[in-house]
Amino acid sequence: MALKQVSSSKCFGGLQKVFEHDSVELKCKMKFAVYLPPKAETGKCPVLYWLSGLTCTEQNFISKSGYHQAASEHGLVVVAPDTSPRGCNIKGEEDSWDFGTGAGFYVDATEDLWKTNYRMYSYVTKELPQLINDNFPVDPQRMSVFGHSMGGHGALICALKNPGKYKSVSAFAPLCNPVLCRWGKKAFTGYLGTDQSKWEAYDATCLVKSYPGSQLDILIDQGKEDEFLSDGQLLPDNFIAACTEKKIPVVFRLQEGYDHSYYFIATFIADHIRHHAKYLNA
Repeated sequence: MALKQVSSSKCFGGLQKVFEHDSVELKCKMKFAVYLPPKAETGKCPVLYWLSGLTCTEQNFISKSGYHQAASEHGLVVVAPDTSPRGCNIKGEEDSWDFGTGAGFYVDATEDLWKTNYRMYSYVTKELPQLINDNFPVDPQRMSVFGHSMGGHGALICALKNPGKYKSVSAFAPLCNPVLCRWGKKAFTGYLGTDQSKWEAYDATCLVKSYPGSQLDILIDQGKEDEFLSDGQLLPDNFIAACTEKKIPVVFRLQEGYDHSYYFIATFIADHIRHHAKYLNA
């Protein structure tokens, strides 16, 4: 599958690149960002996937989080895809910021209008890793996933639905229990229909309850001043309770004074890269 390089910039001795390709799963052109650390010049590196939140593209994380230094030091390839298909001309895809374009929710849609293109779950768990493994110096056996908000939800479900596939998982302010929050209900109804039992396959809190127990170390950072926390969109307490019951280790850090923004992410990104490097470089 042909990759077209869109940009390349040197950063902390490595290269921050953006590529475009024709996606088989999403039936449209997609962009993704990939950081190649200096170590990638001489050998295969582990790969860490970042999933962004609502309204984001592949650009937000690479330009705002300040992750490059830690990724360079730990020798990690970091891949950041877009958050939805683009330009599919589906009726309603541009109507709201929390559904459609920029809001793929990392599910494989089953509703007629969306099911052809909106297959972000298969894109980030199958097509994109295959593309990365085929075209870049990575070790396919060593991959991890993390993300923010909607992407934190994405990271958690990718890890929980695929025991053993990812060495570690972490999240910033994730939607932990989307079947119970407004964003989740709107997205899941639109993409998956009204049968709520289908929603549970993409809900981290529900998935934990049936997780078979392959070793998984979860790190979550949550800003205490996050407006979406107080608004009931994130519901981390439900997830922590489910993890505790299943004896799945989760480190949950409520960070005093921090909000939902990339300033919060930038503050703790090095901790998260270290968390993943511990497992990826073991």
